Amino acid sequence: MAVPIYNYYYSPLLRCPPCASPSSSSPPYHQLHLLSPNSLHSSSPSLYHLKNQSIISATITVFPLSRRRRRALTMDCQTTPEQKSISQERMLVFVPPHPLIKHWVSVLRNEDTPTPIFKSAMAELGRLLMYEASRDWLPTISGEIQSPLGVATVEFIDPREPVAVVPILRAGLALAEHASSILPASKTYHLGISRNEETLQPTVYLNKLPDRFPEGSRVFVVDPMLATGGTIVAALNLIKERGVDNKQIKVVSAVAAPPALQKLSEKFPGLHVYAGNIDPTVNDKGFIIPGVGDAGDRSFGT
Repeated sequence: MAVPIYNYYYSPLLRCPPCASPSSSSPPYHQLHLLSPNSLHSSSPSLYHLKNQSIISATITVFPLSRRRRRALTMDCQTTPEQKSISQERMLVFVPPHPLIKHWVSVLRNEDTPTPIFKSAMAELGRLLMYEASRDWLPTISGEIQSPLGVATVEFIDPREPVAVVPILRAGLALAEHASSILPASKTYHLGISRNEETLQPTVYLNKLPDRFPEGSRVFVVDPMLATGGTIVAALNLIKERGVDNKQIKVVSAVAAPPALQKLSEKFPGLHVYAGNIDPTVNDKGFIIPGVGDAGDRSFGT
């Protein structure tokens, strides 16, 4: 089964309720803007039908984007309960095209990047990816406060709703370093998983997860390298055993590869993955190619 991968940008329409289509006689439509890797080499506007490969089945138009010659997918899609059900059962992978994300991934790739800069780049990349992953996902509360010049209607993140960050040691510590600045009310639970270099099988050596996550918890799992998928699958199984549904989990990764994404898609329908980049392959030692090398070793110099 193909894994949907979205390289997207945001417009204000994403933050609005369903809006009316240009034709007043048409039913309400959602409008969503996406960037598709498959459309980057298209030289002229084209039509595609993304049945079972997009958030919802839809016909889309591909057209040039500004001076950078990207291609944008504008989807005017009438959603139905059946389509929503299909989308909720599929794992989705998001690759935000923010230039700062691309910059920090490039710094990580450079074999000459020294340890302090590598660790800093990993932290900055994690900050950006967690910002994207938390968009429109965190519970909020509304009210009124007195500003210096009048009463203002405001909206805050609801601190009563449980949000957890689970970095997978070691390298996950670097990617999750700024999590508290993005999610100040979150709790951090450390999970240490090592990989046997011969068998590539994961072994849990540290587990600070709670016996049971509070009901309704939203959990960010931070694992920089999704290569063979063994480590992230083991981590998600431990989290699910503690009462968290797939749809309440978001995985944040610096670089991902197809073997891991395929495993996640098969085992965790409804999961969302946010990655800085998706690389084409994994070598026989379980490292992503071209990847960034051993993220843990390069983050901590050991």
